[in-house]
Amino acid sequence: MKTIHVAAFGALSIAALVAFDLRAQEPPATRRIPRPAPPVTLDADPGTKNQAAIRQSAQAFTDAFNRGDAKAVAALWTKDGEYIDETGNRFAGRDAIEKEYARFFAAQPKAKISVVVDSLRQVNENTAVEDGHAMVELGPASGGRSQYTATHSKVDGKWLMSSVRDASVGSPSAAGELRDLEWLVGSWIAEEGGGTMEASCRWIANKNYLERTYTVSRDDKVVSSGVQVIGWNPQSRRIQSWVFTSDGGHAVGLWTPRKNGWEIETRGMTADGTPTQAVNVLSRIDDRAFSWQSVDRAAGGVSLADTEEVLLKRVAVRR
Repeated sequence: MKTIHVAAFGALSIAALVAFDLRAQEPPATRRIPRPAPPVTLDADPGTKNQAAIRQSAQAFTDAFNRGDAKAVAALWTKDGEYIDETGNRFAGRDAIEKEYARFFAAQPKAKISVVVDSLRQVNENTAVEDGHAMVELGPASGGRSQYTATHSKVDGKWLMSSVRDASVGSPSAAGELRDLEWLVGSWIAEEGGGTMEASCRWIANKNYLERTYTVSRDDKVVSSGVQVIGWNPQSRRIQSWVFTSDGGHAVGLWTPRKNGWEIETRGMTADGTPTQAVNVLSRIDDRAFSWQSVDRAAGGVSLADTEEVLLKRVAVRR
C-alpha cells in the first residue's frame, strides 16, 4: 500500500461506461388524479357471484374513465355522493364530481387507469365498504398510484358509490436493498505515498441512492476528483453504480457480494472514447476501515497492471 490510486475508490478514469442504456424515471405526477373505485353489485352470496360483479363493475368504471367520459363516471355515484381526493379536496354531488372529472380529462386527455380491488365487506344489506388501489398513467413516463376506500349504498336495487376517499402512495425507498452498504456512510481518508484521498458517502433521494464523492491530492493540490452514485436496479435485482470523474471519464458497475465485501465489475470509457473495464474489490475490515483494489483492468483492449491495495480509514466525528 504505497501509492494512492484514483482507481482504488472505484472512480478509475478507465473504468467507465460501455453500451449502457439508463432509462429516466419521472416521479409520480403531483397534480390531483381522481381515482375512485368502481361501483359493486352485491347479493346474499359472498362468493363467486360477488367477485364476478366486482370485476364486471371495475371494468365498466375503467372503460368510462379511459374514454374520458366524465358524465358516465359521475353516474356511478349516488345523487348526493362525495369524492375526497388525496389532497383533501371534497366534491359533493354528481354535478361537482362530473365537473372535476371533466376538468381532469381536459387537462390529461391521455390518462388511463387500472383498478385493483383489495377487499370488500358488506356492513349491512344496504351498505358495503371497499378498499383497493388504482394506477393512473398520464403518458409514457409519468403517472401515479393511490389507495382508496369506497362506501357503496344500495339505491333502488342498484349499488352506487356514496363516498370515495383517495390517499396517495409514495414511492418505496430502495434503502432496504442497500442496507449492507450503509456502513459506508460517513467520511474516509487514506494517506500514503505522498498523496491523500478524502472521500465522503451519504444517502440521497429518499434513501434510494448512496452518493460517494472523493478528491485525491498531492502536495496540497487536488489532482483528481469524482462522484459515484450507488443504487438498486429492480430489473437485474442487483446493486449498480455510476461513476463520473473530473478527467471526463464515466463508468457503470455491477456489484456482486463476496466474503467480507463486494466485487464491482465496471465498464466504461475515457473522455476520448477509449473503452475500459476493471473489477474493483471492496473489502470491509471493520466499521472503521476498508480496502479497495482495482484488478483485471484493460483500456482499448490492452491489459493493465492491477493497482495496489488502498486502505481507507473512517474520519472520527468530533463531539
